[in-house]
Amino acid sequence: MQRVGFILIPRFQMMTLAAASVFEFANMLAGETLYEISVLSETGGPVASSLGMIVETVPFEPCEIDTLIVGAGLGPPRPTAGLLDLLRSAQDGTRRIAAICNGTFILAEAGLLDGRRATTHWRNAIELQARFPAIKVEEDRIFIIDGVIWTSAGATAGIDLALAMVEKDFGSDVARHAAKSLVVYHRRAGGQSQHSALLDMSPKSDRVQNALAYAKEHLADTISVEQLADAAHLSPRQFSRTFLAETGRSPAKAVEQLRVEAARLMMEQGRHSMDEVARETGFADRDRMRRAFVRAFGQPPQTIRRNDRLSQMA
Repeated sequence: MQRVGFILIPRFQMMTLAAASVFEFANMLAGETLYEISVLSETGGPVASSLGMIVETVPFEPCEIDTLIVGAGLGPPRPTAGLLDLLRSAQDGTRRIAAICNGTFILAEAGLLDGRRATTHWRNAIELQARFPAIKVEEDRIFIIDGVIWTSAGATAGIDLALAMVEKDFGSDVARHAAKSLVVYHRRAGGQSQHSALLDMSPKSDRVQNALAYAKEHLADTISVEQLADAAHLSPRQFSRTFLAETGRSPAKAVEQLRVEAARLMMEQGRHSMDEVARETGFADRDRMRRAFVRAFGQPPQTIRRNDRLSQMA
């Protein structure tokens, strides 16, 4: 049995504890206690969340924890000296130490992230890098594993991080069934972007939404403005004007974003060759896909795939 401890700070975000459900469901599915879950704080006792809800905690004793998860606060937290000392003392006896969302700032203050790769909520990534230049901040990642240190993006990304922990501990079947029980639509790999192309575009009308849905279903094919306009029941000229007004980009740029997102997900989910990924996501060839990745992420797909594999091996 492994003991998982969630460290809460005053005004913590309730979403931190959503990750605890992953370990709870792993226990239920296994029919035994794979994980013992504790809710901790520096001194124990009641801790108020950012919503005012009170959670009872027990004092943090580093020697008793296998997996330590530091929760998020309302904005980048300012931990006490006592909590930082406890985290430093936990390094030797704890198998892995993690942080959800801006809980990464607490690990950074303790010096646990120096020389490591880490992520946090995209809103706080620039501040994290500026305050802690010894960290290599990768802002567009769901979670990152660097040795014994795990860090995740904000909100629901803590669920993805916890599912990855279960998979490493007890295999992909247990993690997959836990995700299914939690009604998680898709367990995201760590390298997946924090941003969704469709969410970023946020089309207002059903017509533009229908056109984007058509594009997403036909990424492997050649997609013309005329086809998208037909899906939207508009003339090509009307469609192009409406699409730009609602999404802030041209139809061609939007389709490229959808293809890049699909290609990156395909790279994470399997061992497809770059040629297969390019073909299945509608890029004419690897070189066109490479140029699109550099525009979107500042890196070619080979570099992103290599970083993803290094994270999975950690």
